[in-house]
Amino acid sequence: MSLLPRATALAFACVLMLAGGASAAATPPTLIAVGDIASCSSSGDEQTAALISTLPGTIAVLGDIAYESGSNADFANCFMPSWGRLVPRIRPALGNHEYGTGTAAAAINIFHLPTNGWYSYDVGTWHIIALNSNCTAIGGCERGSAQWRWLRADLAAHPSTCTLAYWHHPRFSSGIHGSDSTYEPFWNLLARAKADVVLEGHDHDYERFAPIKGIRSFVVGTGGRSHYPTLLPQPGSVVRNSDTFGVLRLTLRPTGYDWKFLPVRGGTFSDDGSGNCR
Repeated sequence: MSLLPRATALAFACVLMLAGGASAAATPPTLIAVGDIASCSSSGDEQTAALISTLPGTIAVLGDIAYESGSNADFANCFMPSWGRLVPRIRPALGNHEYGTGTAAAAINIFHLPTNGWYSYDVGTWHIIALNSNCTAIGGCERGSAQWRWLRADLAAHPSTCTLAYWHHPRFSSGIHGSDSTYEPFWNLLARAKADVVLEGHDHDYERFAPIKGIRSFVVGTGGRSHYPTLLPQPGSVVRNSDTFGVLRLTLRPTGYDWKFLPVRGGTFSDDGSGNCR
């Protein structure tokens, strides 16, 4: 038997393998973001859980995971029935309601978080940072604080082309809680490191801001607890919605990202676009 057919077959197999690998590599990962989620008095969390169950990707929960006080009972009775199956995919930031019992112990235990509530990880080529915006509970968020020093060191250790950070209380918001300059030290460090995206919750609405100091931010407090109205638009506010539950899907490409707000079943509001990493 000639060796040529076998060599040809091997070469063809290699081409198929390379093509398959290239196809798989060409599919960028996704991050699904939403906060302000589960309450026993609302059916919105069931709707967002049903939506996310149809979507692949890591889930960045932007705080206020289980109402009203983030207790073990709140998680067991109000969060787990709807969102429990999603726990292995969730990388949360801690919200103020997680500290309703005085500590965030229930959330920390369920999601295996560091006790201080801040950490980082990678998704594809992106570096992702989860911060703790409950400043009084963790000894402050000001310049020079333990978390500020950790963030500075983490950014220096991960000089990624694309960087995204999230926490609970928004630096910029047109909602009823409004903008909070407490988080300006975080923002300045991220801006200096040329981070690209910041995600937050707390106000129960959706809002997108144009880049501020180079960073595009989103408030995504649409996880199901309730709706809050938006007020006078703050400088830089581009899109606002206060009557739709849903999630923000971010497609994380090696040099950029695509965003799309996905409403729960029956919802019509959406928002989408693309950006390049800095």
